[in-house]
Amino acid sequence: MEPILFAGYPAGSSLGLVAAFEWLGRPYRATRVHMPDAMLTEAYARVNGRQETPVLLREDGSVLTETMAIARWLELRDEDHRISFPAGSAEAHRMHQFIGFLNTGFTGAFTPLWVALEMQDGSEDYRQALRTFGRGLVAHRHRQLEAMIGGAPYLIGDRPSLADAVFVGVARWAEFHQALDLTPFPKIQALKARLEADPAVRFAHAIEDGVPATGCGAMRGLLPLEEVLGEIGARLAA
Repeated sequence: MEPILFAGYPAGSSLGLVAAFEWLGRPYRATRVHMPDAMLTEAYARVNGRQETPVLLREDGSVLTETMAIARWLELRDEDHRISFPAGSAEAHRMHQFIGFLNTGFTGAFTPLWVALEMQDGSEDYRQALRTFGRGLVAHRHRQLEAMIGGAPYLIGDRPSLADAVFVGVARWAEFHQALDLTPFPKIQALKARLEADPAVRFAHAIEDGVPATGCGAMRGLLPLEEVLGEIGARLAA
């Protein structure tokens, strides 16, 4: 069977991995995971005990979690280097550097903002303190990323790579949380606009929103989560 990507919504970082699958062009399927409700079920915990997305159910039925691990899985299957670069090349090292930064410091900067949004108790003063702290972190990481970006159209050269996929899944969080104005960050602003206009990213947005869309043909099915979890549960019980 084709691998199945469990993509979180709304505003999941998984959006970038859907775009990466489209850029790669190899067959895959996907299922949408509503956050946090669907992730907190016992059935989903059988797939990922940490109850997070993204998750990749591989062809052999084994599970792979974490964005960086799934990105590496994609890289190893990219024989034509559509979304990656030859092993050991300067471009490959730079791509890994960007992926590491984006998936750790850049993504982590938004944690206080997500906590403030999702917490069930706590005073408004505490929420506001989290928002203030989070906006400061987000601005700091944006300044760092702006300094890292060169003069190429994408993070690594003239075509999108796995680094751009990780970026586009998270970059929209600044707008989602109204965390900062992107005007002082022209390189980030230009890259985000370029990627949002990309057909694969537009397709990923449509999948996230649950609306009809036509991709490159690599996606062989958008499956109901209940169906996928049911198959996994039956397999585990056998």
